[in-house]
Amino acid sequence: MEIFNIFLNILLPILILIGIGGILHIKFQFDLNTLAKINIYYLVPGLILVRLYETEIAWNMFFKVLVFFIFLSLFLYFVSKLISKIFRFHKGLNIAFSHSALFFNSGNYGVSVNDLAFRQDPIAMAVQVLVLTFQNLLVYSYGILSLQRINKDKLKQSIPYFKMPVLYAMFIGLGLNAFDITLPQFLYISGSYVADALIAIALLTLGAQVIQLNFTKNMFPVYLSVGVRLIISPLIAFIIIPFLNVDTITAQAMFIASAVPSSVNSAIIAQEYNNEPSFAAQAVLASTIFSAITVTIVIYLSRIIFV
Repeated sequence: MEIFNIFLNILLPILILIGIGGILHIKFQFDLNTLAKINIYYLVPGLILVRLYETEIAWNMFFKVLVFFIFLSLFLYFVSKLISKIFRFHKGLNIAFSHSALFFNSGNYGVSVNDLAFRQDPIAMAVQVLVLTFQNLLVYSYGILSLQRINKDKLKQSIPYFKMPVLYAMFIGLGLNAFDITLPQFLYISGSYVADALIAIALLTLGAQVIQLNFTKNMFPVYLSVGVRLIISPLIAFIIIPFLNVDTITAQAMFIASAVPSSVNSAIIAQEYNNEPSFAAQAVLASTIFSAITVTIVIYLSRIIFV
């Protein structure tokens, strides 16, 4: 059965590495702040730069992925705000709920799924890398700014937009690609090693981060968050993608990218700004667990719908 094979060959390897990360963290108590910085400032920029450099990307593809991401984010924002209004979430939970829907795990989870689902197809990975870049920029712009209502003082400590390494990695990678500039072999080899290291280290990091989370009472908002992130998000993507007139691989990559669980970043900034950290952590944990089922289904559907 194809759907079982998808789970066995794509999701299960990822879950195993996440589990190993969790077990190692229990035994050795990793410094999660250091692991997060290694991912954000070293591995992710390296992956973005190298993959954009080595893949032939037409500018219309770049803008179509950007348009897809913008509309997906806008629809998710309005859906999350509508749900918050219907159920009368207070201000802090309102913001945390929208973050759990908007900020999805494009990095350590999304890149890994893409790599296995498309068997290292460069176009599919380029789509995922662009989504990852836009996602990081959204987290450290809207994600931080929206917390101004909760804690204005700590806003000043947020990572400035222009200091995000993923932004520079994207422009350098696209620039080298657009102007057909060839990197010296020694630089390309170094960059390739960094890019290839991301999946294993990122999944170990995710496992270490998730294993320390736990469920508490009042899970209703968490279940709503999981529904928006894992079900409504790919449904919105399904509606948007046909209007973009993209090829099969790009469409499938966009669809799958929209279906990954909530980002650990949403829990990290919730903890940093003391804004519903318990809800944010539970949303990440629950969506990661349930994604084993939903992402398997989305990958299966992508191969039927977008052909």
